[in-house]
Amino acid sequence: MQFDDRLATVLRMRTGSATLERTQFRQLLDLLGTATTADGASAAGESAYTRLAELGQNITPTEQSEILREPGLRLRNPRLIEYLAQSDARPSAAAMATARLSEQEWEAVIPRLPVTARGFLRHRRDLPMGALRALKQLGVGDLVLSDANGDGAVTIIADHPSAAPLPSTLRVARDPNEPIGALIERIEQFRSARRTVALSPRLPLGDAVPGDAARIEVFDAVTDAQGQVVWASPEVASWLIGMQLTGRQPGTLARLDLAAGAVLRRHQPLHAAALTIGGATPISGSWRIDAAPDFTAIGGAFTGYVCRLMRSIPAAEAHPAVDSAEDRMRQVLHELRTPVNAIQGFAEIIQQQLFGSVPHEYRSQAAAIAADAAKLLAGFEDLDRLARLESGALVPEPGTADMREAVSDTLRRLDAVLQTRNAKIEANVSGYPFQVDLDRGAAMALCWRLLASAAGSLAAGETIVLRLSGNGTTIILELEMPQALREQVNTPRSASQARTVISSGLFGPQFAFRLASAEVRSAGGTMNFFEDRLALTLPVLTHQGIAHSSGADKAGA
Repeated sequence: MQFDDRLATVLRMRTGSATLERTQFRQLLDLLGTATTADGASAAGESAYTRLAELGQNITPTEQSEILREPGLRLRNPRLIEYLAQSDARPSAAAMATARLSEQEWEAVIPRLPVTARGFLRHRRDLPMGALRALKQLGVGDLVLSDANGDGAVTIIADHPSAAPLPSTLRVARDPNEPIGALIERIEQFRSARRTVALSPRLPLGDAVPGDAARIEVFDAVTDAQGQVVWASPEVASWLIGMQLTGRQPGTLARLDLAAGAVLRRHQPLHAAALTIGGATPISGSWRIDAAPDFTAIGGAFTGYVCRLMRSIPAAEAHPAVDSAEDRMRQVLHELRTPVNAIQGFAEIIQQQLFGSVPHEYRSQAAAIAADAAKLLAGFEDLDRLARLESGALVPEPGTADMREAVSDTLRRLDAVLQTRNAKIEANVSGYPFQVDLDRGAAMALCWRLLASAAGSLAAGETIVLRLSGNGTTIILELEMPQALREQVNTPRSASQARTVISSGLFGPQFAFRLASAEVRSAGGTMNFFEDRLALTLPVLTHQGIAHSSGADKAGA
């Protein structure tokens, strides 16, 4: 298949949803990124750039940046690089970080790039010498070092056009025994101070530079996958953009402690980690940083950190970056979700014939794979919910639900299957009211976990009893355990027990009961298991102005 055919095929792709729009955006970038000059000038190529612009209006800059940083994306076309450089700052920075051109192509395209895009290129360490010369000729370089006098001192030449308020050179004395790292930090401090003056000019009217009282106390920043800041709060952007903040190795100006560096290498969250920023700017000094890792919605690729930095935190609140059991579980679940999401996406593409006609046999297999993937993802969600409930990190949304209605609806759904086996769950309801502090969806999910687990274990002809009662302050639900479940409560499931007609979830009855118990506790209730039954209690939700039934009885007496 020729390139033009593939490009035309992608352009004919139906994009009725945000997911499909992102997919087409990614494919157009990949095809245009590897296009030759002739391909890009073709009718299909021109249409592709037009479509790329249309998609750019619907896809947020953050999502565009995530797509541009995905592993495997090839950006080798100078025209596409020049086009992307005109975009918003985030996708522009991502394109400049991932573009791969030859030396001659860089020399040709750099003069046509916007000043902002050239600034992003300045932070790359893998550009060929021709590209570096082009940047220097355009005044993008920050400084040049020389030792022309042979006296061991270093001359720093401020050759950027924005440095006009400053002397053209600065002599920095150097001790021959001074470590090179210390010298580099001094040079970075000079750069930082120069940039502060250049970007914040002051009129010669005797106004003083703000002192420590005007120091910035808190700001936000976003870094890319390499740890460089690509966005920051407006008040600090001029000092922070391009700084190495969350990289695997410490930066020149921003230094994290060793424990935090280990966390960053594993792409895990940071909480109140100690950070020191050098230089002579209002953001220099000691900070505490909270940082959350960010991943792409498609593929789960790591894209960087979303950070908040604060000047000081009371000692009692400053905690070392230690992974909790919940954090470890969520990290494992993320690693599991990533491949399953990818498998599900490809299966749906095949089943829906998005890229062309597919034989019915393959479509059937793809549909089965997509269904299995959906079951796995639902199981992962249950694991995540259990971990957060048991750790107290998740508080269910408040609401109002009728437990009698939830039980009745669930039994009605199960009855058709149970009738085929001549099995039954008899319900005895007494008392009132039955309103609980759960939204209806949570109440239905709780009833399904309990009753479906029991129904799936009923033998042919077996009948169990459910008793639901209310006394005005508490709702009590007692469920008789099927014989098969009585034998399983304290023993692991065997493989033969794992497959039932009615499923309460991916991990079987024991897990379903454990999750239900955690949900009941979060709603202020209790759930206990006995040899032949389980007993659940939940507090009644009493609205203001409505008396409890027990109170009404007493009044009538």
